[in-house]
Amino acid sequence: MLRTILLLALVFLMVGMQDTRVHAAGKKKIAFMAGTRSHGYGAHEHYAGCLLLAKCLQRALPNIETVVYRNGWPEDPNAFADADAIVMYCDGGEGHPVNQHLAQIDQLVKNKQIGVVCLHYAVEVPKGPAAEKFLQWIGGYFETDWSVNPTWTASFTKLPKHPITRGVQPFKIYDEWYYHMRFVKSMQGVTPILTTLPPASTLVKPDGSLARPDNAHNNNPAVREAVLQRKEPQHVAWAYVRPDGGRGFGFTGGHFHWNWGDPDFRKIVLNAIVWSAREEVPPAGVASPPVTFEELEANQDYPQPKNFDSQAIRQRLH
Repeated sequence: MLRTILLLALVFLMVGMQDTRVHAAGKKKIAFMAGTRSHGYGAHEHYAGCLLLAKCLQRALPNIETVVYRNGWPEDPNAFADADAIVMYCDGGEGHPVNQHLAQIDQLVKNKQIGVVCLHYAVEVPKGPAAEKFLQWIGGYFETDWSVNPTWTASFTKLPKHPITRGVQPFKIYDEWYYHMRFVKSMQGVTPILTTLPPASTLVKPDGSLARPDNAHNNNPAVREAVLQRKEPQHVAWAYVRPDGGRGFGFTGGHFHWNWGDPDFRKIVLNAIVWSAREEVPPAGVASPPVTFEELEANQDYPQPKNFDSQAIRQRLH
């Protein structure tokens, strides 16, 4: 009798363990690649930003598992092998960590339909092979001598109906919003998420002279023609569905770390990460309690300057 009871208990225990394994295996895994330290306290805080976003996701969605890799490309060559989406938040251009790993990500995109999310400077890669892959993975990128990177207050008064905008209210916020991005031909597969017409002051002064000189990032004749003459609204965040159904997302904001304290700014990125992993975005978007100054202050790459006005940031959070 005792032997029978022990056998039954062992069976129930094994069933319970199997259920746990099935549940764990059914989770969506989001891998964050946080770049090296960059611009000083409160800007390009890749690691602190990734940790904050990962914390918000895990707190809101128990079916999401996250891992954050610090200081660029992970040492483990198989770090992204079981991920459902990769979030790249790092410095870009010639120094973008992905430049040396295009084939690896491309295989994950093609074989696993892995989602690719690029935040702020991570949307910029050099023209050539990397640019072609970004067009295939996320539908657009920052192209030098075409795109520009001014700081300005963008006002988003209308949002499209899309899973990424669930629960997001119209908002405006000051950031280094890149615009005049290079997109796939005819915007095929691209859904603009955040769109607005940048002010003329991002390109010219009141007297008509250039606000910033023509060069690879600041200004160029093509962007002036688009914004000043044709008055074309610019897309600073977009969703992309690849021909095979895989998903990508580009977001040009995220220069100032404190902006993650804005609920709509934060929610639109959290929603996009979930969507890119091909997980259902909740009807009201990813729930995210107010972020405190202490949470924003934590894990930054640089020490806080002695003359830093923390009270101004605290006031913005209420």
